[in-house]
Amino acid sequence: MSSENEQSAEPGAGAPEQLALIRETVRRAKVPRAKPRTWRGAALAEELPVARVLVNKGVLHLDQYFDYAVPEELDADAQPGVRVRVRFGAGGRNVQGGRREGGGLIDGFIVERLAESDYQGALAALASVVSPEPVLGPDLLALCRAVADRYAGSLADVLQLAVPPRNGRAESRPSPDPLPPPQVPEPGTWERYGQGPAFLRALADGGAPRAVWTALPGPHWPAEIAGAVAATLSSGRGALVVVPDGRAAGRVDAALTEALGNGRHALLTADSGPEKRYRQWLAVRRGSVRAVVGTRAAMFAPVQDLGLVVIWDDGDSSHSDDNAPFPHVREVLELRAAQGRCGFLLGGTGCTVEAAQLVESGWALPLLADRERLRRAAPLVRTVGDGELARDGAARSARLPSLAWQTVRDGLRSGPVLVQVPRRGYAPRLACERCRTPARCRHCAGPLQAPDQQDLDCAWCGRAERAWHCAECGSTRLRAQIVGARRTAEELGRAFPAVPVRTSGRDHILDAVPDAPALVVSTPGAEPVADGGYAAALLLDGWAMLGRPDLRAGEEALRRWTAAGALVRGQDEGGTVVIVAEPTERAVQALVRWDPAGFARRELAERAELGFPPVSRMASATGPADALAAFLRTAGLPPEAEILGPVPVPSAEPGRPRRPGEAPPGETWERVLIRVVPGRGAALARALKSALAARMAKGATDPVRIRIDPPDIG
Repeated sequence: MSSENEQSAEPGAGAPEQLALIRETVRRAKVPRAKPRTWRGAALAEELPVARVLVNKGVLHLDQYFDYAVPEELDADAQPGVRVRVRFGAGGRNVQGGRREGGGLIDGFIVERLAESDYQGALAALASVVSPEPVLGPDLLALCRAVADRYAGSLADVLQLAVPPRNGRAESRPSPDPLPPPQVPEPGTWERYGQGPAFLRALADGGAPRAVWTALPGPHWPAEIAGAVAATLSSGRGALVVVPDGRAAGRVDAALTEALGNGRHALLTADSGPEKRYRQWLAVRRGSVRAVVGTRAAMFAPVQDLGLVVIWDDGDSSHSDDNAPFPHVREVLELRAAQGRCGFLLGGTGCTVEAAQLVESGWALPLLADRERLRRAAPLVRTVGDGELARDGAARSARLPSLAWQTVRDGLRSGPVLVQVPRRGYAPRLACERCRTPARCRHCAGPLQAPDQQDLDCAWCGRAERAWHCAECGSTRLRAQIVGARRTAEELGRAFPAVPVRTSGRDHILDAVPDAPALVVSTPGAEPVADGGYAAALLLDGWAMLGRPDLRAGEEALRRWTAAGALVRGQDEGGTVVIVAEPTERAVQALVRWDPAGFARRELAERAELGFPPVSRMASATGPADALAAFLRTAGLPPEAEILGPVPVPSAEPGRPRRPGEAPPGETWERVLIRVVPGRGAALARALKSALAARMAKGATDPVRIRIDPPDIG
């Protein structure tokens, strides 16, 4: 042991020398110690000492960037795109040593670094860099800005949807090295469409084709999407696929794995969990993965060198976000296709009016199969109208017509049979059996119900109804307006006791059923896939879906019917669909011909005559009557804007969660629709956003809610 070690081992030895050394170290320090989180007295970065920050404040009157000073210690990590913490709301008076202090800590993103600020006052310093990972690139920032402007929202709100929450464990792990581009795929089942192979060739050659694809019935659409993605990847570019739900995402995920192998694509769904989803998202941002399939939030996925965007079933309500500013996947992907000059593919077994408008305007080309191939792939569709039901004894006693019973019996000999009903449960709403006028309470006009299948009472006020009669025709007989899945399953189970009956709906959704005789009772959108396809399908209570008080009732009904019919075997395999609806209805005729694109074109022409969306741009404003009137007076709307309304908004029932568009319990709200001609949608959005921002800046307390392109306009 050395003498120095011996000396240090003695109690108190060397203490004066150590204290002197500490004092000398502090005296020689170039940067004085800063006050925590304010960096008072700390030196700033030598180059680009100003950071322009987007703070996480979703209020419209603060929808702008704010400049902050960059301390020298944060210089290396404070790069554009990273998450930071900043002080916000201190005001201009709390300045110490030329540095603004005070305010609350808030999250934000660095947008850019500057040499100097155009703000003349003292700047607050960045409090901290949350992570050096740059998660907000310039392309994603430009996309979010465009979405915010289109929907009259704030950039901070859009970024909440676009950038997932941080997960430190996922961020600390490196992403795998990117794989080389795959080989150009064969056309496969794309040869069934006239321009299908040419579409794939254009993607493989680095082109940007845009198409509206009406897919043939059957199980091939996930593999066809995978083929389009593979063709895009073969050109060295990326691809993004957005589907309405996790079940569809799983089918496309399996098809991509089969076509590309493991490691070439990422699955972004809420079912993955926050850590796995963020790890997959980081792999996409870092360029390790060039292909993405996911649900609604994946529309903002930061795919590098994006060459193709795909949306499947754009009419599904899941594609419209429930959070402000309520963007729709279709519109966001259109923006990405236009800004990034990449390919665009909108597909589905049905066709929305918006898709028809893309074709009519020439922005996209139709991708269709010829009628002969369509007739072989689609099932045979038969109808049962009111006349047949009136003459059918089986329909009067058991609600299902004889044709439906016969179709079920024949289909069960070769496979499963699908039965689609409009809702779950039993019959909570009733109507006149003769004229189908809804049964209403005489006291409050609320809907009558029969919860125990015997006594009538009101669903609103709870009063019992002892002697109901129809106010229109005088009949005293009632019928179930919509008989649900459970009741239908019980009736079919009694009729076919040797056949298993499965139900699929909101509470329990089946993904798939085996290719064996069974009855599958499902609500719309919850139909499981049958191995080998269903032998037959029954579409019950079609009039209930067509009778909804909504502009899109016919379009939505046809979309639901084609989605269910597409799961049935083709005519050449004996597949049959029976729909219980009036055969003269336009949507029913479109189903019989299996012509959703033609139906959408006719709907588009009628809406053009009436000035309804999507031909016109429309916004809704909702709030208390006085606040809504004051807002409209100061909105500065475009001169050609037309105001429709106001109309009362239904109030939420006490004890029940509020549905979208409802007023708080006990409050009276109104809604107006504001319509402008084509080409003036951007001006309308700017006017509404400016008026709402001015109202918030003045501290108005009464809420006024704005929604551009509302999905439900009545």
